[in-house]
Amino acid sequence: MEKRKSIAVIDGQGGGIGGLIIKRLREAFGEEVEIIGLGTNAMATGAMLKSGANKGASGENAIVQTVQRVDFIVGALAVALANSMMGELTPKMAEAVATSSAIKYLLPLKSQDVEIVGASKEPLPHLVDQLIKRIQETL
Repeated sequence: MEKRKSIAVIDGQGGGIGGLIIKRLREAFGEEVEIIGLGTNAMATGAMLKSGANKGASGENAIVQTVQRVDFIVGALAVALANSMMGELTPKMAEAVATSSAIKYLLPLKSQDVEIVGASKEPLPHLVDQLIKRIQETL
């Protein structure tokens, strides 16, 4: 029996973006995938657990350790940028995300002083639709 795929959703601040992503992932995949909510703080993790994550953890060490063991990493582009999310995303977290062997699906949401040239300015729900489609293609 093949192990089900695991998806780490990383978010900070209030966890609203991660919560929306997890809600949509759960609708699309049911229990076919394991969803792990990784918050830079407990409030973000709590929001992701309420949205349907199988489990969750908060803080730097939880993120650094967990992203090494998942199949997919999902979040805003900020999860790979040191000191983003008003400083909540530490350099160690950003490095762990960037160097993880997991497939990364990062949404091009506006981040502090970073603009992705050529990225469309789609609203978050449309970006999540595209995210779901890409994961479906990969599974």
